[in-house]
Amino acid sequence: MPRQDTEAATAKRGPAGAAPCRVVVCRDCCCGTAKVAGVDHDRQLARLAEAVPVRVSDCLDVCEHANVIVVQPSAAARAAGARPVWLGLVNDPEATDDIAAWIQAGGPGVAPCPDILDLYTFTPPRRVR
Repeated sequence: MPRQDTEAATAKRGPAGAAPCRVVVCRDCCCGTAKVAGVDHDRQLARLAEAVPVRVSDCLDVCEHANVIVVQPSAAARAAGARPVWLGLVNDPEATDDIAAWIQAGGPGVAPCPDILDLYTFTPPRRVR
């Protein structure tokens, strides 16, 4: 998955480049394209980048859930057992704002996931290698 950190998010990193948590945003064949109509995809990325470091990914192979956002816990939270949270069908600004507020509060393993985001949470299929 190619990585592209936004400039604004890079500035939010703490000492030694540590980030409290990160977000991966799928932008390829379906996510972030005209196939998902009525969404300001650029504004969605910008809103998330205001809150946290953002990686833009090629296809995450869950197109049926477009637009897909994965919230990754901080290293400390991951070491304590927190796991990435996959959110799909994130196609309205209110959901993006809810995600941004959650990650600003600490994200997975630090702050409880807002109940409203349960509507967007899904488990990705396991990849066969």
